[in-house]
Amino acid sequence: MTTTEATRADRVAFGIVLILASVTAMAFADAMVKYVSSDLTVWQVFAARSLFAIPCLLLLVRAGLASLKPLSTRWVLLRSLALVGTWLAFYASLPVLNLSVAAVAVYTNPILTTLMTALWLGEPVTRRQWLGVLIGFAGVVVILRPGSEAFSWYVLLPLLAAALYSLSMVITRARCQQERAVTLALGLHGAFLATGLVATVILALAPIPGELRASQAFLLAVWEPMGLGAWGLMAFLGVLSAGFFLGVARAYQIAPPQVIATFDYGYLVSAALWGFVFFAERPDGLTVLGMALIASAGLLISARSGGD
Repeated sequence: MTTTEATRADRVAFGIVLILASVTAMAFADAMVKYVSSDLTVWQVFAARSLFAIPCLLLLVRAGLASLKPLSTRWVLLRSLALVGTWLAFYASLPVLNLSVAAVAVYTNPILTTLMTALWLGEPVTRRQWLGVLIGFAGVVVILRPGSEAFSWYVLLPLLAAALYSLSMVITRARCQQERAVTLALGLHGAFLATGLVATVILALAPIPGELRASQAFLLAVWEPMGLGAWGLMAFLGVLSAGFFLGVARAYQIAPPQVIATFDYGYLVSAALWGFVFFAERPDGLTVLGMALIASAGLLISARSGGD
């Protein structure tokens, strides 16, 4: 193995470590958002969490604020908006869906990332990887069971989140690869903060019927007073999200999206764990089978042996 090949292998390995640590932390944070979804609005979560995440990220800047200027403001903004849409759609489903089911729906994104990478970036996808895409899709169908009583239309929300997340990750690889990871994370949290504050003002002024606000409180209620405990949780989630958004951005920068997207599946295991710990959610037999199919698909998609 040459020095260049060894360096590339080290970068891929570090990218895998980063994505695994990031999705584990992300699943825990999402479980906490589901936990507080009956007390706070999604806009409060967006704004309050980012109020703490932004100072944490600024502490990582050593070369001065001028170094944070994006190389391409347009692409960083587009990536940030796609990710804000991702979490808005995903969080909107959490008051209704089990965390593990919502996680499986949103984790069609590695399949979509593989397809988008092939179509947009022209990166080769082997027949083995295409087989993995099909098996992964079958696993999602087994878990979601469209047409049965177990199916919920709310699943469309995390599916929308999956498409937006895949778009943002391919943008990261194609247009933001040379951006500093801290710049990408700051851009994202700035978008979260702005979205949360603007939406809060609009909802406070909008003449929304009380019954509708009450039925969709997580999305439509006005800003609720937050006690010390709620602010403490938002501070913790701010620090946590600063870390995992930074980690995800860097992982997709330094390693092929297909490989990182495969290990992104680690989120499913973490989501199932936190769903059991916090909400006593127990996946049934079909859900476990679907997860096994998705895990098998991940192994096939990650295999990059030439041409087969």
